[in-house]
Amino acid sequence: MNEWIVASPDNLVILTFAIEQAEDGGNAMFYRVAYQGQPLVEDSMLGLVLRDAAPLCRDFTVLDVQTRTFHECWQPVYGERSSVVDHFTEMIVALKEAQEGGRNLTLRFRAYNEGVALQYHIPEQDGFRAFVIEDELTQFAFAPDSTVYAEYWPEDVYHPIRVRELEKRTERPLTVACTNGRYACVHEAGMNHHAKMLLAKDERRPDLLRASLAGPTKGEAPFDTPWRLLIVGERPGDLTERSDLVLHLNRPCALEDTTWIRPGKAIRETTLTTRGGKACVQFAKAHRLQYIEFDAGWYGSETNDREDATTVSVDPQRKRPDWDELNLPEVIAYAAEHGIGVWLYVNRRHLERQLDTLLPLYSSWGVKGIKFGFVNEGPQEWTEWLLEAVRKCAEHRLMVDIHDYYRPTGYARTYPNLLTVEGIRGNEHFPTAAHNCTLPFTRFPGGPGDYTICYYTNRLKNTRAHQLAMSVIVYSPLQFVFWYDSPSDYGGEPEVEFLECVHTVWDDTKAPLGSIGEFVAIARRKGEEWFIGTITNEQPRTLAVPLSMLEKNRSYSATIYEDDHGTGDGRRVAIRRLTVDSESCLQANLLSCGGQAVHLMPV
Repeated sequence: MNEWIVASPDNLVILTFAIEQAEDGGNAMFYRVAYQGQPLVEDSMLGLVLRDAAPLCRDFTVLDVQTRTFHECWQPVYGERSSVVDHFTEMIVALKEAQEGGRNLTLRFRAYNEGVALQYHIPEQDGFRAFVIEDELTQFAFAPDSTVYAEYWPEDVYHPIRVRELEKRTERPLTVACTNGRYACVHEAGMNHHAKMLLAKDERRPDLLRASLAGPTKGEAPFDTPWRLLIVGERPGDLTERSDLVLHLNRPCALEDTTWIRPGKAIRETTLTTRGGKACVQFAKAHRLQYIEFDAGWYGSETNDREDATTVSVDPQRKRPDWDELNLPEVIAYAAEHGIGVWLYVNRRHLERQLDTLLPLYSSWGVKGIKFGFVNEGPQEWTEWLLEAVRKCAEHRLMVDIHDYYRPTGYARTYPNLLTVEGIRGNEHFPTAAHNCTLPFTRFPGGPGDYTICYYTNRLKNTRAHQLAMSVIVYSPLQFVFWYDSPSDYGGEPEVEFLECVHTVWDDTKAPLGSIGEFVAIARRKGEEWFIGTITNEQPRTLAVPLSMLEKNRSYSATIYEDDHGTGDGRRVAIRRLTVDSESCLQANLLSCGGQAVHLMPV
């Protein structure tokens, strides 16, 4: 057996690459990962399955091994942190099949303090240029009784089960609670021209996870696959705090000028009328929102392929007899006068047919961004179409929100006009409190999620203090804070000031408390201000939230918005104030499905 080892800069993450005897004969490629001196991923096979050719997995010999250490501090255009450190040790293994005329393959392994990443590279070579990757043999062999938080579609609930209990392929990112008490999150990054990766149990060894592609991928050498990565941690909150690993594995920003990219908060306009649009503008200005959005129906039925998204023609099924018409140019001009931007929803049917016409037109109208609806995703052709559409939007200075099933893999580092994506069971589904207590450790390590927060609707299953806290817990540079709400719902509730003050992008992010599906506290800093969101599942509980993230030897004024225990119905929010410092712990007395939101300002 031959082994090669790469260690993270702090030596706590160790990845071993080996060529050894496979169970069914011949030499195969394997890797394994140890974290803090304990096994995390045991021997896991590597390889690619090709169409009309032998798989790239067997009888390789090592031609060369190169290692390097990389350290860089870079500043994203926006993010959960204003500055991030990309620090890893990389091992590049050049391989060649042993038989005469064998093909070349290169494996890249990176060991970070926060996890590991691996990538297949097919170098340019004679006799092997064009190919089709049908699937992968990449395995993730966690201990058999580890718990995986499976989702069978991108807006599913989470199913905490064993790998052998998987019913079908599950989404990524996929969080694993290992039997040794450690945590890992399996994801992919740099997925720009490839079919997306799902995860399935290996039918030959049903306790093992394996990569499973959503379709074939055509390629020509030289060719890089997306990165397969593991974010690791001692506690669930580590996965939340290490989400930048996904961004590191993408190309730097491709845009010279990003001053027009402005994250912010939004309200959805639901009447599709001029009067309703202006009312939303007035509400947005009064409550420190930056955007309004006209959703499906402003140019006709989104499910009708023949509709024309260059014209304003409200879907008759969405109109009421007593409502006025929609003069969209008038609303956009009115919004601009008041410093408010307008977003437009466009269904993928019309984007696919009219994209090159729509982009210059919307830009000329003064539209700030487009929300892509019901996009096709998964197969290679739709990956390429979607990300090319984002690039084209950048040419016209249009921001993008991709809705429905697409999930981020870090492309926003390269094209930061991609502010957010859905791919989440958000408030359109009115999720449970337990689901919300799961998201920070499962979905959010992969990137932002447009959860579409709402506040007033009676369909909510959680308290209003819980909803306030979600505006901190959910990271989304474009944050809808009034999704099922209208300006007329506002009744002067004093706690709405928290939604006025909260930001959508941050200088620092911490996860001081968390248990998957049980409770979570997320703290985020903007300038000198800190905001904390704390929620519980259906179990009422009292939590002590440490404030050690605050600057030492400095006092802060804390405004606390929390469940009103006097009524106990979840619709009332109590407000209290006190002075704290970095030695303090905030007590959060949470009702069932409850929450607490905190705004901290230096004294």
